[in-house]
Amino acid sequence: MVLHEKPLPDFVREHNIDQVTLDIIENALKNIRYEMDRVLVTTAVSPIIREQADEFPLIADRKGRMIVGQFGSPVDTVLAHSPYRVEDLKDGDVIATNDPYMMDGSTSHLPDILLVRPIFYDGDHIGYALQWGNLMDVGGSTAGSIPIDARSIYEEGVRMPPVKLYDGGKLNEDVLRFFCHNSRTPRETRADIMAIAAGTAAGAQRVKDICDRFGKDTYLEACDALLDRTRRSVIELIRKYIPEGQRFEFEDYTDDDGLGNGPIKLKLAMWREGDTLNLDWTGTDAQVPGPVNFLLNKRMFQMFAGVFLISAFDPTILFNDGYEDIINVTIPEGSVLQPKDPAPLSNRLVVMARLFDVLGAVYAKAIGFQVSGSYGTSPNFVYSGVKPTGEPFQTMEILYGGIPAIMGKDGLDGHSWWPEFLAVPAEYMETYYPLIVEEYRARIDSGGAGLYRGGCGIKKVYRFLADGRITYQDDRYHTYPYGVGGGKPGASSKKTLIRANGETVELPSKVRDVPVYAGDRLIFETAGAGGVGDPLERDPELVAKDVRWNLVSREAARRDYGVVLKDDGSVDAAATEAERAKIRATRGPLPEFDHGDLPPLEELSRIVAATRRTFNEWLSQELGKARVNGVR
Repeated sequence: MVLHEKPLPDFVREHNIDQVTLDIIENALKNIRYEMDRVLVTTAVSPIIREQADEFPLIADRKGRMIVGQFGSPVDTVLAHSPYRVEDLKDGDVIATNDPYMMDGSTSHLPDILLVRPIFYDGDHIGYALQWGNLMDVGGSTAGSIPIDARSIYEEGVRMPPVKLYDGGKLNEDVLRFFCHNSRTPRETRADIMAIAAGTAAGAQRVKDICDRFGKDTYLEACDALLDRTRRSVIELIRKYIPEGQRFEFEDYTDDDGLGNGPIKLKLAMWREGDTLNLDWTGTDAQVPGPVNFLLNKRMFQMFAGVFLISAFDPTILFNDGYEDIINVTIPEGSVLQPKDPAPLSNRLVVMARLFDVLGAVYAKAIGFQVSGSYGTSPNFVYSGVKPTGEPFQTMEILYGGIPAIMGKDGLDGHSWWPEFLAVPAEYMETYYPLIVEEYRARIDSGGAGLYRGGCGIKKVYRFLADGRITYQDDRYHTYPYGVGGGKPGASSKKTLIRANGETVELPSKVRDVPVYAGDRLIFETAGAGGVGDPLERDPELVAKDVRWNLVSREAARRDYGVVLKDDGSVDAAATEAERAKIRATRGPLPEFDHGDLPPLEELSRIVAATRRTFNEWLSQELGKARVNGVR
């Protein structure tokens, strides 16, 4: 077999570096990434970075290719949209931008700011240190810069094209002041940007330390060798696990775009030709008027596709851009995954979540066993207003849903897709903002039943202590996180606002600027995740444990798992065997993918539109009688 038909990358060759030295440099680069993380999260101010670690570092080689990181390098597109040439860059320069359209979606909405620092050693350019972080607010029409009803990116905040934040080590104070002036949280914005810059400085210095130890030429050779090694390893995974000559397809839906348009289809096809893996999003719906469009960077998706194989089969392989040329990606222009400027992007996270679900399902079909079910949700939540003291406030946090089960293991409860993301402690929220977290727990019966149970979503109850407004974006309100191989889907999401006077209002999955008042409570319930495998094959003792831990109710244990419990919580073996036999005799064939009890798409579309109309009418009345503005 010919290894590859296209011209090989320049790093594919014999390398003049011993494997011990290469392993040491690889691990040093991994540690640099973690040090960049720690520098940023320990010096940032906002909870979304400091407490939740919504930031990502990256080290690239001198050609801008990612050597260690997670998302693929945007260096080439950032420079292409800037007035700076590579040969004009110097030590101490830092380029900043937050415009997704000027980096081909390497960051995907305006609150994400990216800093690019070229690295020099003995006067020679040897690479880049990059880091991006999610800022609290970058302006726009609503607090948090995630307006769920935006119709263009101009409503979502200030757009900064690639510009030098530092020029030869000197801070461009005018650029920073202008950007922060457009934020509702200028103190946090300034502090977080400076912290991100510090993270890139730490990364650059540690790369120089490697050169001090091994020499510049050895470091540059190691970068090429690491790219080559990852490429060869991923080719072996593709050969081993993806059959040639077959086409695998899957589609799933995001509920809506925040304006009443939906559901929105994502469709992916995958096939292998030799050592090349092809991924084609043809058939995905066109871009939508609302801000759930996800400007998907092709290099980023190549990274996602490779990371899936690496994580599933050989986690020792280093994530980098080495396999970029062996994964072909087609994304139709004008689709919800490749929208045209100035389409709004602020709530792209819900489509991103579906992207992972669809990718995982295609791999499940190709590999031939139940890889995983569908994820829950990771909504953003913003509460803003003015304290009784007259001091304005704004908080933002990301909440998490259930992680899908995989063959051999239950899903995690209330967890982010990104393993290093954390939850904001209730103590932090209560200390700095006028609210009380009355309840924070796993949501009972939200994880999809299965031989391996899907992760539960979370139930979080806020009590507001000051008048203000809330904005959030979520999904899986009309649809369900699917189960696989007989596993059942996870529960859909739910939000309930309880006024201090007892009035109860069920809110949809995406809202902005809903007035809330001191004494009001919000019950925020995220979606669970899909299960894997036949629930009737699950060990009854595990079901009993889930009941004891309030993850599964007694009723669901019997209904979904056929497990009957005695009064003391122990398993009634005889009754369980009889109940399972009864269920098996009456149920039909187990579906490969269980999307839950959904109406036909046309009817679902009418439901989505009607839900939005009803909510908009209610919100209009609420805004008309609102006591305070609550928005800065």
